Amino acid sequence: MKDPIPVARTTDHGTAKLMPDVDRERAWLLTVDGAPQSYVDLDDPAHLEFEYTRRLGHVLDVVAEPGRALDVVHLGGGALTLPRYVAVTRPGSRQDVVEADRGLLELVSEHLPLPDDANTALHAADARVWLEHAPAASADVLLADVFSGSRVPAHLTSVTYVREAARVLRGSGVYLANLPDAAPFGFLRSQLATLATVFEELALIAEPGVLRGRRFGNAVLVAGQQAIDIAALARLTAADAFPARVEHGVALREFIGSARAVRDEDAVPSPEPPDGAFGIG
Repeated sequence: MKDPIPVARTTDHGTAKLMPDVDRERAWLLTVDGAPQSYVDLDDPAHLEFEYTRRLGHVLDVVAEPGRALDVVHLGGGALTLPRYVAVTRPGSRQDVVEADRGLLELVSEHLPLPDDANTALHAADARVWLEHAPAASADVLLADVFSGSRVPAHLTSVTYVREAARVLRGSGVYLANLPDAAPFGFLRSQLATLATVFEELALIAEPGVLRGRRFGNAVLVAGQQAIDIAALARLTAADAFPARVEHGVALREFIGSARAVRDEDAVPSPEPPDGAFGIG
């Protein structure tokens, strides 16, 4: 049997590469314009390699009793890592994946196809436009992991966008977002303030080093109308190889401080990461 070989293709929004992992037989890393985007192990879809994906996976684990099927919308597709995770950890779930880069969807579908029983629909569309046309109260989880290059697009940061997300979620639904920032956290704080205009409950998951301002990094935001199981989430994130903290309640309100919610006319993309922040050697 031949060793798998890398695949590169120019897609709608950049140069995508699929590179095999020499340590895991059917595992692949997806990069776009040199930045790591996704990691998938076809033999073990429950394996989450990247730290932020593990944190998103922990939230997916605690939003409902183990194994219960959910309706999940993924804004941003990548290599479909989390849709695969949901399909094996919550069999019978119905999922929609919205990815603006049609060429990337085609590349991943061709080389890393989803199992036939994944019950996942792929949509080549802008995340906000698709959301605006989605049925109300149709999702249990809405997960936003959308990047244009290395930045979250401005039109996915405003109160208007968040209201659409809340409209699509059921009353018990949960909104998740992967957002990058660094101290003094102007972007992250404004995003929390924006979510607070619509959602009653908020939590933030990040490495202590990021929260202390030592480096640029990812934070996972969790929002909903009902209480989040903070204790269970904190146990899971603390047990990771790179432990993370869960901030909520008074500490999170203090973190938000005087930050203002974002209007469409004021929206800006997430900060440009410093050179090498998410690169690979």
